[in-house]
Amino acid sequence: MFEIIWKRISGLFTVKSLVTLILTCVFASLAKDHQIDQNFMTVYAVVIAFYFGTQVQKSSDQSGGDQSA
Repeated sequence: MFEIIWKRISGLFTVKSLVTLILTCVFASLAKDHQIDQNFMTVYAVVIAFYFGTQVQKSSDQSGGDQSA
């Protein structure tokens, strides 16, 4: 049980995860102040799509599923 928790916490310290977390904090701050720029929204959407896209791909590879067929 402890190993699973430790693995998930250590996974948060990858560069990809840190960038996503920092951008999400910036997004929340800008949203609170109603100052979200369209350029920032575009960058944020691309980063979030990349992050979750790689997560889905990783879980698909681990389960052995091939969704391209």
